[in-house]
Amino acid sequence: MFKNARLNGCLDEIELGFMEREATPKLLMKLGIQLHLAGLSLSNTVSILEIFGVERARSTVHNWVHKADLQPESNWSPDHVAVDETVIQLNDEQYWLYAAVDPETNELLHTTLEPATNKVIAHEFFAELREKHDVDGAVFLIDGSHSLKDACRRHSLDCRYEKHGNRNSVERIFREIKRRTTSFSNCFSNAEADTADDWLRSFAFAWNQRI
Repeated sequence: MFKNARLNGCLDEIELGFMEREATPKLLMKLGIQLHLAGLSLSNTVSILEIFGVERARSTVHNWVHKADLQPESNWSPDHVAVDETVIQLNDEQYWLYAAVDPETNELLHTTLEPATNKVIAHEFFAELREKHDVDGAVFLIDGSHSLKDACRRHSLDCRYEKHGNRNSVERIFREIKRRTTSFSNCFSNAEADTADDWLRSFAFAWNQRI
């Protein structure tokens, strides 16, 4: 679980307008969503809800998380952006997680899950990132990835090779994501790629709330 995970503030940010017919009190729904995204497995989250007299299936909490459609905030103007890609196991297949992080705040700016890694996908990732945030004046920190370097060049962005240093922020986030998706098989077990992509955006929302 996040060492500094906080519930205050984050609960107010979770909108539940989609749950008009849900019998569970909205505060407990928000609590269940936040507990799961903050590090509890679905099984442990259900156990916490039972303390409050609410019995729900793990699949119910899973659906709450995805229907909430949580997204990291937009319109940030970071001075530096650490960008990286890593392999995520989804059932028996491998997907590539692209992530952009503000190394000064450790906030996740943008994520996407792709079936492959190449220059076209990297270019699209940078295009989406530029639509969401004011990053044209930022220095992009990348490792030896040729596709990321090519995408920076095509978007006329200032990039710098950095193996460690400020890029450690994105590596820490990748380690946490991999810990979550391997430790709790009920996150990605039998999940479709779109569902996993939604979960990762929800994770980014919760990660940023811990700052």
